[in-house]
Amino acid sequence: MDWNLIETAWNEYKASAKRQWDRLSEQQLAGTKGKREYLASRVREAYSLSKEEAERQVSDWQARQMQKPALSPSR
Repeated sequence: MDWNLIETAWNEYKASAKRQWDRLSEQQLAGTKGKREYLASRVREAYSLSKEEAERQVSDWQARQMQKPALSPSR
């Protein structure tokens, strides 16, 4: 799945991201505004991960989103 689709419909994907990274607050997730680099940075900080590991986790999560029905962008 193209990250632009996730970013465009971030409000719908936030819940899935919260289930994946429960140490991130709603405020932290909302603050990323769906920006991949910000999400990876918050994951890295919250879980004390290397940059590479945080990127791998975000990539794995992104790949799993492809298996879900497409979400329509927020209005």
